[in-house]
Amino acid sequence: MDRIDEIGRWLVDQAPHGNVKDLFAGFCREIVQTGLPVWRASLGLEVLHPEVSGWQHIWMDESLSVRESDRAAAASSPSYLNSPTRIVDETGKPFRRRLDAPCPDMPLLDELRLSGATDYIMYPLPFLDQTRTAAISFATRDVNGFDPSAIHSLERAAKLVSPYLERHVLRRIAIDLLDTYVGPRTGQRIIEGRVDRGAVELIEAAIWFTDLRGFTHRSEHSPIPDVLADLNSWFGIIGEVVEAHGGEVLKFVGDSVLAIFPTSCEQNSMSACRNALAAAQEFCLRTDAENELRRPAGRAPLTHGLALHFGEVAYGNVGAPHRLDFTVIGPAVNRASRLLDLAKKLDRKVVVSRVFAREVDQPLADLGRHHLRGVDRPQQVFAPLE
Repeated sequence: MDRIDEIGRWLVDQAPHGNVKDLFAGFCREIVQTGLPVWRASLGLEVLHPEVSGWQHIWMDESLSVRESDRAAAASSPSYLNSPTRIVDETGKPFRRRLDAPCPDMPLLDELRLSGATDYIMYPLPFLDQTRTAAISFATRDVNGFDPSAIHSLERAAKLVSPYLERHVLRRIAIDLLDTYVGPRTGQRIIEGRVDRGAVELIEAAIWFTDLRGFTHRSEHSPIPDVLADLNSWFGIIGEVVEAHGGEVLKFVGDSVLAIFPTSCEQNSMSACRNALAAAQEFCLRTDAENELRRPAGRAPLTHGLALHFGEVAYGNVGAPHRLDFTVIGPAVNRASRLLDLAKKLDRKVVVSRVFAREVDQPLADLGRHHLRGVDRPQQVFAPLE
């Protein structure tokens, strides 16, 4: 018992709390140093991410490996269905099995047995949030397995490390949710505490505004699952190309997308506009390729309008006291929106403002001067060469 208390003191005073990997590896080393006969330890933590179910950290022979689980397949995969983790998830109780006979119902345990393991035990971690997997397991090669004293010590050690692990999981969930719903750059600002309503900063950015043409007709005449599938396919292309070129998607509003390519220490106005234009051109190519795949199946093409502008915007919080929105506002955003209306009128996939055109170094087609709703004077508009 005194030796397990030492682990508690280590967790408070000496443990590396910067990340789960270092914390778990150090914890396992401390376990072994107490004299407990642990040969292998595994930590399974589920998070809340649209693509990743969670991570399994496996410590064995003084080395640590990490495996990532795909969310779409994790809950139905044979490796989960035929595992101690599923039993612990369903019962909320520890699972133990002596490995002195084949384990055909659980391939993992049979694999450990063939590697020399004699005993295995898994504990659910007593997280405050019990809706997701959080479990730790231990295996030994000791010929006598885990005796009652070792089992009690391992359970107590698991409880000691649990709150430190949950702290990491909760932070990871918060960051992942912010990244998913507002974008990594905006999410970082929110995590840093910029949540005061009306608190904004003035930044310069290339502004991307696009929408899907014919969306109202598509919504009226197509089954909702088909409409959602089309939107997700189209939004997926936008998200990939914008992020790949250093931009950030701020909003999905119906069938419209607002994204920005901010200037920074590493990216001046010319770089921001070049990246936005490169993203727009790649987006058009990707959409054309998608439509080629849709045509043989008789599916309607995904046609769009896209407007690019550059200017100063107010970037920050607006909204109600208990429901804030982190966005960009200002005349530059309004002009980008009006340019998008013009793209539809001119039947152009992409239009760019004069301000934006001055920042890029490739030839553009001059579309002349046009009135933009709410803007006093006609504006000169350009488009990428076909």
